[in-house]
Amino acid sequence: MAAILLRVILSWVSLAFSIDPRNPFVAALHEITEPILAPLRSVLPSFGMMDFSPFVAMILLEFIAQAAQRALT
Repeated sequence: MAAILLRVILSWVSLAFSIDPRNPFVAALHEITEPILAPLRSVLPSFGMMDFSPFVAMILLEFIAQAAQRALT
């Protein structure tokens, strides 16, 4: 969840400042989060330039974490 949140914040910051997508940190963040976000993007409808896949992914990850915690207790 932290990586997704960081990617969202970085995308907002990159609008104001030119951040090189080839930067090793940016590339690693993309590699970590894209396997989660890409499938969601393919099923979610697009609303102009807004990408809601990070928001949906964070909600789903929270539900999964809560279910796993309940299963272990």
